[in-house]
Amino acid sequence: MCELILASNSPRRIELLGLIGLPFTVNPADIDEGLGIGETPQAYVRRLALAKAHNIAQNQPGLVIAADTIVVDGETLLGKPANPADARRMLQQLRGRDHQVFTAIAILAPHRLQSFSAVCVTDVPMRAYTDAEIDAYVSTGDPLDKAGAYGIQNVAFHPVEGLQGCFASVMGLPLCHLAVGLGTFGVDVTRGLPTRCQAYLNYRCPVYRAILNSP
Repeated sequence: MCELILASNSPRRIELLGLIGLPFTVNPADIDEGLGIGETPQAYVRRLALAKAHNIAQNQPGLVIAADTIVVDGETLLGKPANPADARRMLQQLRGRDHQVFTAIAILAPHRLQSFSAVCVTDVPMRAYTDAEIDAYVSTGDPLDKAGAYGIQNVAFHPVEGLQGCFASVMGLPLCHLAVGLGTFGVDVTRGLPTRCQAYLNYRCPVYRAILNSP
């Protein structure tokens, strides 16, 4: 099997990719992440994921995996906050409401001239946390490197309640979509993956069977 390369240094994506049970190396991509005029969230994240994969594949012989995530609140796209005040503003905007998280994955095998991409869209219900909770969370620095200024996996802040979609995708790497993509390259990682993912995230996933077409 060819070498797997993750085109990201995100700790969350590194943790999640480790659940597939195969070795991989990390080589983060450096691209322009500007939004194109009239570009939809789905087209935007797919383009960036593919651009990251191509950026790394130029000099790598292996199978490159890339991803990109954006938080969408109505017509507003929320990336990473510029500073603590911006993080506080985003969290106040999202509080007590539903929004969507778009995460795209791209897999590229340049030696085969083969690629795969997919976008996972997840509805995310935020709980009605208080201003004091926002201030305490922002003071930890955790929101500053996350789209939408929150980490769904943060136990202390636990910003999300009642999720019915892909938890891993909101973290930044939808593992079932990734498994489907790797399968198109002849790499089968589906055995036991849903169980490992749910145990690691402490989350009972309601959607994996539909994605993996599992019984």
